Amino acid sequence: MPAPLPAHLEVAPGALWFREALDREAQAALLADIRAVLEEAPLFTPAMPRTGKPFSVRMSNCGPLGWVSDAAGYRYQPFHPNTRAPWPAMPPALAALWTTYAAVPAPPEACLINYYGPDARMSLHQDRDEADFTAPVLALSLGDTALFRIGGETRGGATRSIRLASGDIFLLSGPSRLAFHGIDRILPGTSTLLAEGGRFNLTLRRVNPAT
Repeated sequence: MPAPLPAHLEVAPGALWFREALDREAQAALLADIRAVLEEAPLFTPAMPRTGKPFSVRMSNCGPLGWVSDAAGYRYQPFHPNTRAPWPAMPPALAALWTTYAAVPAPPEACLINYYGPDARMSLHQDRDEADFTAPVLALSLGDTALFRIGGETRGGATRSIRLASGDIFLLSGPSRLAFHGIDRILPGTSTLLAEGGRFNLTLRRVNPAT
């Protein structure tokens, strides 16, 4: 049987909030891993499909696949859109966190790295570019606190807002796997983890059905 999940709050059915899951030492170690990834796969600015409007968030990825967005659409691909090099390997610490918190046997195939500056935000959206929705989506926060909003599976329904702080982990699973969610704003100066300020959100995902 799988090990029981660490202590958490259930914000909505299947939407689990693990507050202060990573202590300061673990956050700093994970941040060092991410900075090493970004040396190989620099942050890029994605664009909205069709309109080409740039996101306010900058992105990168690690693992076999990476999520990208441009005028051609949303998709996963095995290489960086600018350098054309394969994405760096996923740090072992991320795979270990997936094992503990996602509680599924298949490993993650992608880690989307989102960097939020003080004015960045992410509108309400669903994570539905994967081929299989049975595996959860696991998100880790590093840096300044974000005002996170989550709703249901239909746009325009009731939403709830919480503050995700550095070291928090959030899981979208089961009935909340396709919940609309987004970042309304960043609260500058709420963390000293990133020397430049801002926030990294690391989102671990399965893309393909496990075999």
